[in-house]
Amino acid sequence: MTGIDFDDVGPIDYLVVEFPADHPPDGSALPLLLDLVERKIIRVLDLVFVRKGADGSLAGIAVEDLGFTGTVDVTLFAEASSGLIDRVDLEQAAAVLEPGCAGAILVYENRWAAPFASALRREGAQLVASGRIPVQGILAALDALDGPI
Repeated sequence: MTGIDFDDVGPIDYLVVEFPADHPPDGSALPLLLDLVERKIIRVLDLVFVRKGADGSLAGIAVEDLGFTGTVDVTLFAEASSGLIDRVDLEQAAAVLEPGCAGAILVYENRWAAPFASALRREGAQLVASGRIPVQGILAALDALDGPI
């Protein structure tokens, strides 16, 4: 990540996506990821594809080997490597993936929030907590609202 002015960097997030063994990825999400990059909403810092063996071992795989179809050149993401993902991160990803599944580990900068985050840092503020509410959690909460009180 050399050459990046960290005063102007937005929040950096990660996610781990699991592709079930019986439903390999088709690549339909890649054009949407590319669109986010092209519109400067996010910057992909790392994108690593892995496969978890039946024995729990984790092996890196090339994006080209996932069998994606479609019009997006998947090799565009093959070079996304800032060095932020280390062996410990891979082991943590392995812990959440089911055996036999492929996975993607994505580290990205929220470029849309960079001016806001930069202004806060200049004021001396710092982020002290962050989180995500998974869609399943939102759906469960909405279902609970529909039920008896």
